[in-house]
Amino acid sequence: MAKPLILVSNDDGITSRGIRKLVNVVKELGEVVVVAPDSPQSGMGHAITVGDTLRLKKSDIFEGIEAYECSGTPADCVKLAKHYAFKDRQIDLIVSGVNHGSNSSISVLYSGTMSAAIEGAIEGLPAIGFSLCDYDPEANMDHIDQYIKKVTEEALKNGIPKGVALNVNFPTKQQGPIKGIKVCRQANANWEEEFDERKDPYGRSYFWMVGNFVNHDKGEDNDEWALANNYVSIVPCEFDLTAHHAISQLNEAWNI
Repeated sequence: MAKPLILVSNDDGITSRGIRKLVNVVKELGEVVVVAPDSPQSGMGHAITVGDTLRLKKSDIFEGIEAYECSGTPADCVKLAKHYAFKDRQIDLIVSGVNHGSNSSISVLYSGTMSAAIEGAIEGLPAIGFSLCDYDPEANMDHIDQYIKKVTEEALKNGIPKGVALNVNFPTKQQGPIKGIKVCRQANANWEEEFDERKDPYGRSYFWMVGNFVNHDKGEDNDEWALANNYVSIVPCEFDLTAHHAISQLNEAWNI
């Protein structure tokens, strides 16, 4: 029986520790191929390259694994993988990450890691984005292997609903042993930004974005609660952003 074909991508770049971790875990579960950015693409969201060149170069960074580095965004990587690099093969699962930093709550909208997964869902492919809630590029990842494997195995065995990408976040090693996995909703939380005006060596103004993450959600069924209580969180995400409840309200209230 043929092994499932697993496409690995990310947003931290093909040389990151996170993608090496992901490749090393999922290669036990299928045939792995890689298409990932040639440089960090964090915070790119679902950007794609339009009106500019895209470059794709074969890489030997992963021994025994067919891999390519791409000059574009994470979404570009998935598009090129499906429609060019592996156009004659059926990709069975896309996994993206492991991201260095949380992609829980509102961060999913800004995340290049999750955009690679959501691009997979748009293409009709099952997809998962994995993130570790630790921004240290040297963060300890030893505690997440079994959970990457478990979630990936379940996706391969039992599938993911059509048009859905899973947003998986791991608590940090410092928080202690992981208690388990919770499938939950996205928390009502957001970043409250401030812009610090600074001066460059020539006296010209520039701005540095700073701010704090604020969780307004008091529920115990969301990703922020799960992570704070040492659970792996899984949030099913879809690309249809329609606010369905607002359609009837607008039709009733607006004179259009």
